[in-house]
Amino acid sequence: MIGIITYVVLLIGFVFLIKGADLLVEGASSVAKRLGISALVIGLTIVAFGTSAPELIVNIFASIQGNTDIAIGNILGSNIANILLILGISAVIYPLAVKKGTVWKEIPLSLLAVVVVALMANDKFIDGGVFSGLTRIDGFILISFFIIFLYYTFGISKVQSEDKVENVIKQSSLPISLFKIIAGLIGLTLGGKWIVDSAVTIASNFGVSQALIGLTIVAVGTSLPELATSAVAAFKKDTDIAIGNVVGSNIFNIFWILGASAIISPLPFSAILIRDVIMTLVATFALFMFMFIGKKQILERWQGACFILAYVIYIVVIVGQEII
Repeated sequence: MIGIITYVVLLIGFVFLIKGADLLVEGASSVAKRLGISALVIGLTIVAFGTSAPELIVNIFASIQGNTDIAIGNILGSNIANILLILGISAVIYPLAVKKGTVWKEIPLSLLAVVVVALMANDKFIDGGVFSGLTRIDGFILISFFIIFLYYTFGISKVQSEDKVENVIKQSSLPISLFKIIAGLIGLTLGGKWIVDSAVTIASNFGVSQALIGLTIVAVGTSLPELATSAVAAFKKDTDIAIGNVVGSNIFNIFWILGASAIISPLPFSAILIRDVIMTLVATFALFMFMFIGKKQILERWQGACFILAYVIYIVVIVGQEII
């Protein structure tokens, strides 16, 4: 009975988390629009941060409670799922044409983010230090990279139209907007806590590591908003949103969320988690290389199928290593 309740709470936690993020974004965007803030600025700040809220809230609770393997696994697993699973599914639905700027700037930046984390997390192996992981200083460095990324994003946004962003902002009355903000914050808080508590219980019951639960169940669950956004965009043949959503999310996840998590509590990296850092690096590099294989700057259906197959193999391997 306890096992069933745990899974129910986990499922409800994901519903609260994702719906809470949606309500928070809708309410905050509506208030910002009433205050005369540019729709483009709203899209680059409130909407962008809102879509990363599920991972952020889960990591905050995991870091505060000392469940650092869940915090790390959530981010690495989300980034791996974003590329191999979400982009894979989206590309199979419709080939994804990628802008030149995304190929030469955003994707390399997401690759740099993983390289930076890999170097920071290997102190013991690189210089013989006593701690392998992200310290609070490392967290501040990651946040610094994130600020630079935001500056870059605002810079390129000045030459883009606000029409698409304007269309997605739902205008509501002030009381309704404030209600959505409060309800969203409550949903995020409750959902995040329930997910972390359930993940710890599941790991304990099955005798597997918290990192595995973070890399699989938690990571895929918190990536559901990205999956929905990219899949729908692929159906609508709006490929800029489909791939930009994933690449931007991966950069946010490492520079912003992992950085904030490390500041809250230093994140030790075990040898097993280094394996997943390498997998994140391989997946990101594969995305970059696929831009030059086959049709240039297009993620084709066969490439998407390769991504999905690679993700299935990865999950089977990490689960198999835990069981054996």
